[in-house]
Amino acid sequence: MRAKITYFLTAAVLAVYFVLAGSRGLMLIQQGTWLTVTFGAAVLILPVVGIWFLWQNTRFVTRANRLAGELEAEGGLPEDELARDEYGRIVRDSADEVFARRKAETEDAPNDWRTWFRLAVAYHDARDTPRARKAMQRAIALHAHANRPAQG
Repeated sequence: MRAKITYFLTAAVLAVYFVLAGSRGLMLIQQGTWLTVTFGAAVLILPVVGIWFLWQNTRFVTRANRLAGELEAEGGLPEDELARDEYGRIVRDSADEVFARRKAETEDAPNDWRTWFRLAVAYHDARDTPRARKAMQRAIALHAHANRPAQG
């Protein structure tokens, strides 16, 4: 729940920033000189890119949460079996051991979105965020493909 609140607060702050930056860009364009129009157009690019980035992340998180809910309903969410140090941080060797198992599961069933989801969690636990994201994107794509109605 805390992560959701943080995400929505961050999104709200970004939305306010986008509005402010966009209004400043429009003000610069209204000045009408070649320099202010150029700067105004450049300033308007920032909110456009930011809105696109925020939209993509929101879609990703929503889809990943939907998969987590479905996997939880099936009883297939990975259990937290990781060893932790006295500060609560995951012990690297423990994360590597779980990761090896998850990778083997995924290699055995490469078209199952569930194994890719669990592999994404293992990547995240091993602090490899880029690969965790790619594995989750693969899980989302496989899930969408598996639930697509047959055409013909």
